[in-house]
Amino acid sequence: MAPTSNTILLIHGAWVTPRSWDPFRGFYEQRGYRVLTPPWPRIEGEVEEIRRDPSEMAGLGISEIVDGYEQVIRLLDEPPIIMGHSFGGLFVQMLLDRGLGAAGVAIDAAAPKGVLRLPFSQIKALSPVLLNPANVRRAVPLDFEQFRYAFANTMTDREAREAFELNAIPAPGRIVFQAGLANFNPRAATKVDYRNSRRAPLLLIAGSEDHIVPASVNQSTLRKYRRSSATTDFAEFSGRSHLIVAQMGWEEVAEHALSWAQRHAAVQTLASLLGATA
Repeated sequence: MAPTSNTILLIHGAWVTPRSWDPFRGFYEQRGYRVLTPPWPRIEGEVEEIRRDPSEMAGLGISEIVDGYEQVIRLLDEPPIIMGHSFGGLFVQMLLDRGLGAAGVAIDAAAPKGVLRLPFSQIKALSPVLLNPANVRRAVPLDFEQFRYAFANTMTDREAREAFELNAIPAPGRIVFQAGLANFNPRAATKVDYRNSRRAPLLLIAGSEDHIVPASVNQSTLRKYRRSSATTDFAEFSGRSHLIVAQMGWEEVAEHALSWAQRHAAVQTLASLLGATA
C-alpha cells in the first residue's frame, strides 16, 4: 500500500473554536500524526476572550473562511487528511472540490447548495439567527438552552453545561444566512461540483440524534454525489448529538474517521503515482 499523509487538518464549526477538537487532536497526536487546528479567519484568542468581544467576526463569510484554509493547505509539504465538523464539514467538501487534500471526513456537515432536505429540528436550531435579518451583520450567541438543543441534546444537564462553558462562542450570522438561502442564490458561496470525479475520497459522518444537521441531511448530501466516480461513503453513529466530536464515545468516531481516511488516502496516492508513470 502506498504511503499516506502524516498531516491531519481539523476544521471547527460555528459556535465553537478549535478547542472542540481537543479530544481528536490528542488522539491523533498520540498516534504520531502532525495535527493542525487553525481557527477561522478573524477568530483569535481563547473562548473566554471571544465571548467578551466577538465583534471581529461580525460579517465573516464562507468564502473568506475557505480561502483561508486553502492558503494553509497550500503551504504544507504534503496533502493533508482534512476533517471538519458542522460548517467545517461543509468547508471540507469545498476544499476537496478545489483539488485539495488526500482524503476528507465531513462530520455532521452543513449541506452544500443543492441539498433540499430541511427538517424541523434544523429550522428550530438555527432560528436564533434566521429570525432576525439584521443578524447577517452580527456575531450571534446561543444561550444555554439553545446550545443544548442544537449541540448537546443527548447529554445530561451537567455534561451539556460543561460543554457549553468549555466551547460556546457567538457565530457570524452571515454564514448561516449564506447556507440557509443557498438554494435561492445561483452564485451561492456553498456551491460544489457534485460530479467532480477528480476530488479526493470523502466520508460523511452523521449522529443519529443530531438536531442541527440531522442524519437525513447528510444522507441527502450523499445522494447528490452519486454521479461522481470519486469515493463517497457514509457512516452513522447511534445516539450521538451534534457535538459528536467531544461527547462521550468520541473515540469510536475518531478511530473510524482515521482508519477510513488512512485507507482511502493511500489508495488515492497509489492511483496518482500510477497515473503519473503511465
